[in-house]
Amino acid sequence: MELLPSGDTVIKTGATYARDLAERVVTTFLQAFIATLVVTQPFDLSMWRTAALAGVAAAVALVKGVVARVISVTNSASLAKGV
Repeated sequence: MELLPSGDTVIKTGATYARDLAERVVTTFLQAFIATLVVTQPFDLSMWRTAALAGVAAAVALVKGVVARVISVTNSASLAKGV
């Protein structure tokens, strides 16, 4: 009876989680960037401030993904059960 998973399993699990988390962080950044670009003109924000706002959203997505990994050991960066 094996108490620990094999090295290949750990690497595959970590790689799957890292790919999932990277996708979520990048898409959150792009979504936030596009959304803030829409309000840049009315609120007279510079493009760099817009990028900074999107970066904050991406950082929150990163933290959420890490918390999800700590709370439930899965291959997903989601807090939803069964994902």
